[in-house]
Amino acid sequence: MDIRVSGHQVDVGDALKQQCRDRLQGIAGKYFSRAIAAQVTFGRGPHDNRFTCDIVAHVMQGLVLKGANDGTDAYGAFDGAAHKIEKQLRRYMRRLKDRNQGEALATADAFSYDNAGYTIFSEIEGEEEIAIDHPLIVAETRANIPEASVSDAVMMLDLRNTAALLFKNSGTGVYNMVYHRGDGTIGWVEPNRAG
Repeated sequence: MDIRVSGHQVDVGDALKQQCRDRLQGIAGKYFSRAIAAQVTFGRGPHDNRFTCDIVAHVMQGLVLKGANDGTDAYGAFDGAAHKIEKQLRRYMRRLKDRNQGEALATADAFSYDNAGYTIFSEIEGEEEIAIDHPLIVAETRANIPEASVSDAVMMLDLRNTAALLFKNSGTGVYNMVYHRGDGTIGWVEPNRAG
């Protein structure tokens, strides 16, 4: 596994680099024998003397894990971020195991959406929305859009540690989106079907 350790306005010593490599090799060896690469970046907090650590791990083709943490020292920041990566991998392996056991129980009714429920939440009083005519675009990236079931897309959303995921629904063949809602639940957007 190719592991790169760098610092953004922080000097990263050999001992810290070695600890990062050892810990990530151990995590990868425990869950995946052929992990591809990982990038560990250390930095300073914006308003204090705390350290930040961001880990982006490419475990296998199409599976990218992200973990971030901050701490009073670089070692603590790394340990927290590595713990998040390990937790994501554990959940991924558990979901794969559960999915493989559940495939035998799958039926044709699995793609019926007629019984889906929804709730409309009222706005919280006292919050004022600030009108912005043209918000600043921070970053644009190109990404492959995976083809997956809804449950696999939720798993990828969780593993990638992102706010939203666009995917092609393997059951219907149309593009869907899953996202983290403000109340901690997962939202699922599917376009109307022509009828």
